[in-house]
Amino acid sequence: MRSLPFVTITMLLAVFATTGYGQPAEPAADTVSPAIEAASTSPKATEPSSDASQGALPLAELQTFADVFHQIRAGYVEKIDDSKLFEYAVRGMLEGLDPHSAYLTKEDYSDLQTTTEGEFSGLGIEIGRRGSYIEIIAPIDGSPAVAAGLQAGDVILKLDGESVKGMTIDEAVQLMRGPIGTPIDLEIGRRGQTEPLEITVVRDAIKVASVRSRMLAPHYGYLRIAQFGRPTGEEASSALNDLFLEGQLKGLVIDLRNNPGGVLGASVAVSDLFMDSGLVVYTEGRHPSSRERFEATPGDRLAGAPIVVLINGGSASASEIVAGALQDVGRAVIMGTRSFGKGSVQTVLPVSETRAVKLTTARYFTPTGRSIQAEGIVPDIVVERARVTSIEGRQMKESDLKGSLNSSADANPQDAGSESESLADLREGDNQLYEALTLLRGVNLLVKRNVAPPADDQNNADLPPTE
Repeated sequence: MRSLPFVTITMLLAVFATTGYGQPAEPAADTVSPAIEAASTSPKATEPSSDASQGALPLAELQTFADVFHQIRAGYVEKIDDSKLFEYAVRGMLEGLDPHSAYLTKEDYSDLQTTTEGEFSGLGIEIGRRGSYIEIIAPIDGSPAVAAGLQAGDVILKLDGESVKGMTIDEAVQLMRGPIGTPIDLEIGRRGQTEPLEITVVRDAIKVASVRSRMLAPHYGYLRIAQFGRPTGEEASSALNDLFLEGQLKGLVIDLRNNPGGVLGASVAVSDLFMDSGLVVYTEGRHPSSRERFEATPGDRLAGAPIVVLINGGSASASEIVAGALQDVGRAVIMGTRSFGKGSVQTVLPVSETRAVKLTTARYFTPTGRSIQAEGIVPDIVVERARVTSIEGRQMKESDLKGSLNSSADANPQDAGSESESLADLREGDNQLYEALTLLRGVNLLVKRNVAPPADDQNNADLPPTE
């Protein structure tokens, strides 16, 4: 009775074990869904490595597997198709490896493609596993999750009253999907809260604005990167052009807080904007095609003007590549709190015309050889997010004294009143961003820099002349 299933299972597992890297990757294998993972690269179609082809299949273990398979199909309380059992077995193998490897059905792969293009439907959160539960790595800017008050580090305990304990990532994602405009109730565990929080999120189309920019103060720019999709490098370059139109840049804040990552190539493109040359990141894995090096091309768009990069616990994967590269080459000061620590690369490998596996194939390393995996990027200056209020209050000044002399406008032409009010609002609204701007201003007070783009810098050839 068990010989047929045993032979079938042995044949299928043998095929699966020997064809993973032998098939060419899908054209979109360099993309990973920001709703699930981040930072991936595409392997070239090559022969299996010597490590992968060594050793025979463990027949004793396969016999045990066949026995379990037979007992399930013969005695389980409900009849289950053999194809479903095989799918469960494959899912179990991948989920047992690490939190980021996964089995992709046709629908999963379609969702992955859609999200990296910058628009998808759902709650707008990057999730991972924490013990038996699901953790929110980062909510995406402008998403229903942000509007509802979900935060990086929140642990999802229940979805619509159903416990997620022991639930797979895919199962949780399926529960969170639904028609646009429909609500879903989340029970959340949050650090510092003694009781779970009940939060309702209304599903919506998530249109991710990958890059935003503005001037924080005269000559000081702000670049917010929410995630790394295919066009993020070009969008960041365009945003810099917009900032240059407003005048000379004496400093730039790059905000990568709660950025869950995305496409590896996009993180390299963004790093390249601010590096004149040198290694950005390299990857290492067992398969030859997973060993790659990515170099910066000549031309620093800011011509050496100081940069502060903001990160926090929601900064993962591709955003850690940018922060790590700029930190290692001394191009930027990293400020905030320690990043998430996802230093692995996922590759989408087709196993049939409609199914694929997302497999962790490599680790990535910063230019100095640091592995970010599980450690994250440690800021040069630690600044935790906090609510800041002034305790000084109204103080008496010389001008308040009766008969005090008037100031000379020619001797003291500076009027800092409006600037101080603007900075006070920034300090109270976002203390980390305020500290970043303060650091940039301090650097420029001590060191005079010529930030005019070199005449032969092709990256700046189309920019307006600086003042």
